[in-house]
Amino acid sequence: EVQLQASGGGVVQTGGSLRLSCTASGSSLDAYAVGWFRQVPGWEREGVSCISNSGDVVYYEDSVRGRFTMSRDNAENAVFLQMNSLKPEDTAVYYCAADPRPSCGAGDGARPGDYDFWGQGTLVTVSS
Repeated sequence: EVQLQASGGGVVQTGGSLRLSCTASGSSLDAYAVGWFRQVPGWEREGVSCISNSGDVVYYEDSVRGRFTMSRDNAENAVFLQMNSLKPEDTAVYYCAADPRPSCGAGDGARPGDYDFWGQGTLVTVSS
């Protein structure tokens, strides 16, 4: 089964950028749809973006569309989330998740229960 490792979080000022990476081991990621989620303590985990296994279909949550870009490099067995124009409300722990299916599926890949495999989180803090 696939193991996921998320990295790239940090502290950035409002308007800044970060690039999150999710690297996989144990299995080739090219058979998996992958999603990025975020969670603030006390709140439900929220879907941010999802990419199909081939990378040709990407979905975004409304509040990040136009600012975040999700991509994947199956040769590197990795998925990325480029986050630009960051806002304080983007502050959260970000998680990547994968499921062995080609598409993001119903709900545009935003439902945590649709994913079998999760990485540990990486903290993103956006200061005002």
